[in-house]
Amino acid sequence: MDLFELDWEGAARAAALFIQQRMQAAGRGRGVIGLSGGIDSSVSAYLAARALGPSRLHAVLLPYATSSEQSQADAMAVIRDLDLPHEVIEITPMVDAYFERYPDAGRLRRANMMARQRMAVLYDQSERLDALVVGTGNLTEALLGYTTMWGDMACAFNPIGDLYKTQVRRMAAHLGVPEQIIAKPPTADLWQGQTDEGELGFTYEMADQVLTRLVDDGMSPEKVAAAGFDADVVAAVAQRMEASAFKRCMPPAPALREAHKA
Repeated sequence: MDLFELDWEGAARAAALFIQQRMQAAGRGRGVIGLSGGIDSSVSAYLAARALGPSRLHAVLLPYATSSEQSQADAMAVIRDLDLPHEVIEITPMVDAYFERYPDAGRLRRANMMARQRMAVLYDQSERLDALVVGTGNLTEALLGYTTMWGDMACAFNPIGDLYKTQVRRMAAHLGVPEQIIAKPPTADLWQGQTDEGELGFTYEMADQVLTRLVDDGMSPEKVAAAGFDADVVAAVAQRMEASAFKRCMPPAPALREAHKA
């Protein structure tokens, strides 16, 4: 049995209906999306364009000085295929102006600032256009905590948030996302040569196999390892899930109103 197989057209229709319902509930008629040239933002754009109509989805490219030219070219391929209104907003001067104060800041600090700066721009664009920000994050990244809080995690709704990375790839093929986007190694394009799987230390395919058993089947890490999976990978996936749990809920607050009623 293929754990990741779905009725892809049925799932695409359900995602489009979800988008339409969220837009209607918010009283908005347009969406704005950051296009990176990667598979996740591409699939989200195809689904949102189907739901809203291409003219009502505004795509924004947000390159930094070190961003890959190929990523920008892939984002433009999606824009041309869907005929989306779009613009390019360079974030380099915004990010660099801040780090002039902290010239010794490391790569992770700079990467997180890029992700959050991009989202700050998208939310400003959403106000300008009376639009909602369309999310682009998949379930695998969310469960692994491979996201930036208030950066790529931020959105009004997330069309692919219930799909594992393996399923996003299959949805992409169904929707007709350009093949070069589906085939290339996943990357957040935050520095030259960066790849998701290189940072994680395991492939998305392996992570998804483990996650479905931990999350969907409720198996313990020990049982997953006993089922034939690499024990080190299982432990790494489980540890990432546990350590990043705080990212998957609203910030906690104490129950003051109930505990301290006069």
